[in-house]
Amino acid sequence: QVQLVESGGDLVQPGGSLRLSCAASGFAFSNYVMSWYRQGPGNQREFVASILSTGKTSYAGSVQGRFTISRDNGKNMVYLQMNRTKPEDTGVYVCKASTLLKTYWGTGTQVTVSS
Repeated sequence: QVQLVESGGDLVQPGGSLRLSCAASGFAFSNYVMSWYRQGPGNQREFVASILSTGKTSYAGSVQGRFTISRDNGKNMVYLQMNRTKPEDTGVYVCKASTLLKTYWGTGTQVTVSS
């Protein structure tokens, strides 16, 4: 049974930091591209960051230089370190696992950036 379970979402003040985690199980984790997406209030889901099994990363322009994605293939975990957060970073952050043939999504964790 495939599972992607996100955690770490919270209320954080602007300029603060937060670390999100995604625990994966039920598939060959190291073969998958792992990504974070987010969906803000009234917005469509948007790409945040991705990481290949080799460690190569890609970021949305809005988070470049502030967020860092990482993965631990031995623990089947992917992380998103969020620094210098902004109110527009508010949303539900969702973990995605994908190959050319398969895609799995988690259910998300809520991040609220507000004073």
